[in-house]
Amino acid sequence: MYKAIIIDDEEMARTLLNGMIDEYCPNVEVLSLCKDLPNGVKAIIAHKPDLVFLDIEMPGHSGLELLDFFDEKEISFSIIFVTAYNKYAIQAFKLSAVDYLLKPIEETDLKKAMDLYEKEKNGNKENYSVLRDNLKNKTSKKIALNTLNTVSFVETSSILFFQGDGAYTKVILKDGKSITLSKGLKSFENTLAGSLEFFRCHKSYIVNLSYITEYSKSDGGYLVIDKQHKIGISQDKVDLLFEKINL
Repeated sequence: MYKAIIIDDEEMARTLLNGMIDEYCPNVEVLSLCKDLPNGVKAIIAHKPDLVFLDIEMPGHSGLELLDFFDEKEISFSIIFVTAYNKYAIQAFKLSAVDYLLKPIEETDLKKAMDLYEKEKNGNKENYSVLRDNLKNKTSKKIALNTLNTVSFVETSSILFFQGDGAYTKVILKDGKSITLSKGLKSFENTLAGSLEFFRCHKSYIVNLSYITEYSKSDGGYLVIDKQHKIGISQDKVDLLFEKINL
């Protein structure tokens, strides 16, 4: 059994989530329902939970401030954030590789979040710090790139393009380095959905629009990225590209 607590300022939201966990997550025991962050901190100290369901926006405190109450060595719990943020702010959660549930919570989303928690048990404080930065800063964003042994936090502005190859994706950076990840390109397309920076121009490529230096009509059409990389573009994507970069 996993021990859990719920921190949410809305009584109905706490009760509904508790009921859903009781019905759909039989391996989770909710030990405390907390109406605010101070009570949540007390409950964490008392119960030492494995998992905290945390509303990110509450009167007087942001849910992210929870981590400020503990030393890094004391953070043995994972967090699943519960939020009513709109789709643009949701991208900050995706980029930061942080688990979240969107209000109103759906049964399937709760089950997926628990499946992901059981696989990864993501309690990395650095992910939460990156989330805080991404929510605050609307121009500079970081993306969490998970390799086998490390998580690299990379400024999205430093990425030239993503190159897909089956179940793998190579991320090409401005400084000439690359990072190979065991995720398909579709995963990154979903993560970057709504981004004004990136555009999927081809079945194998997502490009950073800021680094497009040329579009050539020859050889079936291609883009030049950062004056050096030739990237294919599907013909049905050309008009969309021009619309997106306002040419």
